[in-house]
Amino acid sequence: MKKILQNFWTTTLAPSNWQKQLNTRIGFFWWLIILFTMKTILAYGADFEWLHVQDPLQVFLMLANPIGFTVLIFSLALFIRPKVLYYGALILIDLILTMLLYLNVVYFREFSDFMSVNTILGYSAVNQGSKVAGSIAFGVHDILFWLDIIIILALFIIRKIRFSDKHVPKLVPLAMTSLGLFICAVNLLLADIDRPQLLTRQFDREYMVKYLGIGPFTIYDGINTYKTNQIRKSATPEELQSVKEYVKEHHADANAKYYGIAKNKNVIVIHLESFQQFVIGKKINGQEITPFLNSLVNEQGTISFDNFFHQVGQGKTSDAENMLETSTFGLPQGSLFSKIGENQTFQAMPAILNQRAGYSSAVFHGNNGTFYQRNVVYKRMGYQNFIDSSYFDISGVKATGWGLKDKLLFNDSVPYLEKLQQPFYAKFLTVTNHTPYNLDKIDRDPNFQTTNSGSKLVDNYFLTNHYLDQSLKEFFTYLKKSGLYKNSMVVMYGDHYGISNTDNKYLAGVLGKNSNEWTDLDNTNLQRVPFIVHIPNYKGGHVNHTYGGEIDVAPTVEHLLGISTQRYMQLGQDLLSDQHQQLVAFRNKDFITPDLAVISGKIWNTKTGQVVDGSDEKTAKRVAKLQKQVNQKLAISDNLNQKNLLRFYTPEGFKAVQSDKYDYAQQTTLNRLNRINKSLGSKSTSVFSKNGNRSTLSQYVTDAPEAEDEEGDTTRIKPRNPDDWSAE
Repeated sequence: MKKILQNFWTTTLAPSNWQKQLNTRIGFFWWLIILFTMKTILAYGADFEWLHVQDPLQVFLMLANPIGFTVLIFSLALFIRPKVLYYGALILIDLILTMLLYLNVVYFREFSDFMSVNTILGYSAVNQGSKVAGSIAFGVHDILFWLDIIIILALFIIRKIRFSDKHVPKLVPLAMTSLGLFICAVNLLLADIDRPQLLTRQFDREYMVKYLGIGPFTIYDGINTYKTNQIRKSATPEELQSVKEYVKEHHADANAKYYGIAKNKNVIVIHLESFQQFVIGKKINGQEITPFLNSLVNEQGTISFDNFFHQVGQGKTSDAENMLETSTFGLPQGSLFSKIGENQTFQAMPAILNQRAGYSSAVFHGNNGTFYQRNVVYKRMGYQNFIDSSYFDISGVKATGWGLKDKLLFNDSVPYLEKLQQPFYAKFLTVTNHTPYNLDKIDRDPNFQTTNSGSKLVDNYFLTNHYLDQSLKEFFTYLKKSGLYKNSMVVMYGDHYGISNTDNKYLAGVLGKNSNEWTDLDNTNLQRVPFIVHIPNYKGGHVNHTYGGEIDVAPTVEHLLGISTQRYMQLGQDLLSDQHQQLVAFRNKDFITPDLAVISGKIWNTKTGQVVDGSDEKTAKRVAKLQKQVNQKLAISDNLNQKNLLRFYTPEGFKAVQSDKYDYAQQTTLNRLNRINKSLGSKSTSVFSKNGNRSTLSQYVTDAPEAEDEEGDTTRIKPRNPDDWSAE
């Protein structure tokens, strides 16, 4: 071993060898690649928090992704033969890539995010680029990003490195370019194995950098930005007219029986991750999977919809959020939040409720704020507060791969929820019921036994369903104890399916069906997700069988609050309206109605479950008419969003959202909430103020084992940063 190390030193690492290698064109080329790769890995570890890698493959990809791209870009200089231009090109490429890397380092320190092309070019709608320029945070290791360039230039000046006259062999440039492309291709293949649809769905900038690197992310973002800008350049105000006409023609007037029954109440939206409707009321092994939700659905104060379908595309959860907030669809490909959200004009519920009825607003989510670009999109929607994973203790077993566990999320959110001025609009995004549904043994109910379906994923799904149900029960108990319950409307909805079509064959037996007889219509029927509206003290609760989807949530909620929707460009219809059309359009242009469905080109009778003969003239005409309506609705939505047509339209009494005034940093949020409560004094409407400026956290009781404190008490969880009213 000693001889091996000595040989490695004398042939490679010894200063004399460095100088020899640096004085050859190919040697200089490789040293720049090695040094830049080391700088990139330095940034990953010292500034990007190792990109929150979770498995060995992610570690490998993170360490390897700088190599392929760096070899590819630097290899372009190898095609240059004049020595001055050759060395100048290599140093210029190094400077540009180092500048890109360093700008992202500085930006990440301020915003825990990576720079988009819009931000780099200086016209980010949220003015984040200017914020960075005014508040650069330097690190003690920052010199290391530039030290190699400084030393190399100095070595040229003192002539320790000289320009080599010897050209690179003719086939080497092509070989190096091919090598770079090959490494990048293998990198992308492995990334897609670990995170399918990485490029098409664009989950998160951090995911893109973790799997592909800063350079590929920037190039990909640049391509998308260019495409989006080209589409939007062609847009004209006149194009909005067709949208206005469509919305006016398809508007469903509010039902007077329900209009305003929740006026001025808080709105608490609970996003039930991957939760499907068939679970409600379902028993396995003689046990209810969701006993709390089952009881809630049957209460007098609850209106629930059992024919409510998700309508998401590739954007999945973010598509569901977009439909909830804006009553427009996601994009045909990718996530609207990720692809165009940064510069999108939204007229979303947080802003509408604030401007029409004085609502404050907040989102609570135990995942990274950058996921699906929520930290940017929420500001543009008008959310005043975004409480993400940075606010919580997600160490150890407190979190899954998707964020803070649900029981802890609800409890740890209390110090912020209780400070919101009422009425408020608050959204909770749960994550524990997310594929692959791996629930730690300590979180499982020992009295609840799941199925033995032959699929671990299906069996685990019921375990996480049950856990989510327990989390909701604990949260409702807190709402009642704290006094928030009586003045709140709680809206719960499922964002998308939990069990995919490929796994439904294992689910068939649980549902009492033969897997061999399972059809596409059965798959479609399982796309039902819960939509539950609970209004305490309301006596007209019932199970509503109207067919509808996520596009219909916003107008339904707004009408319940007594807010007219006629002035907004919303494509959904109030589910409680007598004028609601029971045609559910899916993102892939399939559709379903109470008696007919079109799925992958086949026509089905939804009542009998049988395929319908499409050659029948009456049926064919009806299908053609419905298909035309579906296509038109999706096209209107795509035109509205992709061309950002809302920038040409200001509804009566609506002011454009000023996203740059929102700051989601934890201390800023705490200071702001405290300041508002203090300044209002006796006029403050927060539950914190009404509790004598004392926290209501002690009123939250949970059986989460992760919540155990120093004394072994599991009835309360201590937030990561317990707020002290007197500390400000």
